Amino acid sequence: MDRKGKGLRARRIQGGFTLVELMMVTGIIGILASIAIPTFMQYQARARQSEARTSLGSIFLGERVYFIEEGRYGSIGEIRYILTGANRYTYRSGQAGAAGGGNANVTAPGDTQDTINASVGTVEAQGATVAMASAMSFTATAAGNVDADSTIDRWTVNELRQGLQIAESNDITG
Repeated sequence: MDRKGKGLRARRIQGGFTLVELMMVTGIIGILASIAIPTFMQYQARARQSEARTSLGSIFLGERVYFIEEGRYGSIGEIRYILTGANRYTYRSGQAGAAGGGNANVTAPGDTQDTINASVGTVEAQGATVAMASAMSFTATAAGNVDADSTIDRWTVNELRQGLQIAESNDITG
């Protein structure tokens, strides 16, 4: 019994957490955060990567429809591809016109547009695979930096739908 006539047990119930208990909880939360945050960042980067693959898949479908209608492949502007919302990738197709050719970096909307620049982050250069269009083939590319490091994420798609499964250079490691 203490001086006020209450038992030690009653006094213990009124008290809060000890400093040691609080420090242990803080340490456990820190350890969990150090494991969870990098994993979350990697999932976020993979989700951003799916943006490029989905958009290139849409460009592929637009090119196929344009080929059926016109007998040749076209530019982003000719296939009437419009990207809405914020995008982290720069998308490129071949030049407009019957002759086609390599990407001319035309960003103004209209039939001659062959490039849609990234609206979030930096505009990245093409990789080893160059965007191009001709009567019988096309290659569209997407390049972006999804996690602010030195590696650039680059994806491609062509008339055979090749390139959507394996990146030319993959920005996500592990």
